[in-house]
Amino acid sequence: MLIEIHAIQNHSPANLNRDDLGAPKTCYFGGVLRSRISSQCIKRSIRMSKQFEKLLGGVRTRQLARLIAENVSGKAAVKKRAAKILAKCGIAPKDEDRSDMLVYTTRDAIREMASLLQNDDGKTNEQLAEEFGKLITQRTTVPDMALSGRMLETGILKDTTVEAALQVAHAISTHEARPEVDYYVAADDIPGEDAGAGYVDEAMFASACFYKYFAVHWETLVDNLAGDERLAAHTVGAFLRAAALVNPTGKQNSFAAHNPPDGMLVEIRDIPISYANAFARPVVPGQRDIISQSIAQLAQYVHDLDTGYGKPDERFWFSPNLRYPLSVVENEREVAVPAKDYKSLDEMIPAVIAAIGHDWEAVQKVIVNPEVAV
Repeated sequence: MLIEIHAIQNHSPANLNRDDLGAPKTCYFGGVLRSRISSQCIKRSIRMSKQFEKLLGGVRTRQLARLIAENVSGKAAVKKRAAKILAKCGIAPKDEDRSDMLVYTTRDAIREMASLLQNDDGKTNEQLAEEFGKLITQRTTVPDMALSGRMLETGILKDTTVEAALQVAHAISTHEARPEVDYYVAADDIPGEDAGAGYVDEAMFASACFYKYFAVHWETLVDNLAGDERLAAHTVGAFLRAAALVNPTGKQNSFAAHNPPDGMLVEIRDIPISYANAFARPVVPGQRDIISQSIAQLAQYVHDLDTGYGKPDERFWFSPNLRYPLSVVENEREVAVPAKDYKSLDEMIPAVIAAIGHDWEAVQKVIVNPEVAV
C-alpha cells in the first residue's frame, strides 16, 4: 500500500534551495526552464521540523564520539577512547572532534554505546568495537530512518543499509521560471564624507508555484519499525502535517517566503503515480491565476489517468476553506474529481489515518524522542 501526497504550493520571491553559485536551483522540464527544490532539501526540512520532533529518533553526524562521551560521566578521556573504538568499526577520526564520515545512527544506540563505555567491565577496545558495530547496525527502528533509509558503508560493518519507505520528487515549478537578480546596498548608519553605500552586492531569487510529490510505502515503513503499526501511523500523520506546514530555510531571513500549499491531494493506491506530467505543458496564467490554473491542470490530468488506469483506493483533497476545488470542465459544466473534500488539515489527517486502519488521537501517544515530550 502506498500513501501518496501531491501538493501545489506557490512561493513568493525566495531562494529556498540554492546551487554552488548561490542561485536558486533549476531544471528543464517540458522544454522550458523551471525552478526546483531538491528532494534532499525538502526531506531535511521535514525531518528537522517542529511537527516531526517527537519522532526524531535518528542522529546524522560526524561527531559521534563526542555525543557518546557526553552521555558518560566522570571520564575525561572517554571521547578519545570512543574515537578509537569507532575507528575499529571503520569510522576513522578526522580530527579530535570529528570522524571522516557522516554516521546516521539512533539516539538509543548512542545511549547504549555510552553505557558500554561507562561500565566496560574490563573489555578491550576490540570487544567494545564489536558491540558498537552491532548497535549501529541493528538499532534502526526510528521513524526518520524508517522513512528516509540509510546508506552507511564503513568497510568493516556489514548489513547497515536501511531501505527507505519514502520516495520524494524534486519539487518543480508548474510554469516556466527564470531566476532574477536583486542588486542591494547596505547603508552606513554613521556616514562620513563618502555618501556612497557601505556595502554593495547581488543576490539571485525566483518566484514559483511548485508541484510536490511524496510516496510512502506502508509495508516497508511498518517493517522498518519492527512491525509497530501504531508508530508507523503516527509517522504518516506527522509527515503529512510537516509536508504541508514546513518550508526550507534557505535565505528566509531575506525573503520570508512562508507560503503553505493551496491544495494537497492524498491518495492510497498500490502502484506509484506521479502527476508531474500535468505540467509538461507549462502553466500560463490567463483568466485564472497561476494557482488556479495549476490546480486545474492537475485535476484534468488526474481525471484523465483515472479514466486510463483506474482510480485509487482512497482519495482526499484539502484546500484551505476549500478555496480551490479539484474539478474539471466537461460539456461546459464544472465536474468534481471524485475525492473526499476537506477544508482543514486537522480534518483531513485523521481521515487519512483512519483509512489505513488507525485512530489519529490514539497513535499520537506513541513517540520515540521523550526529550521533547510535553
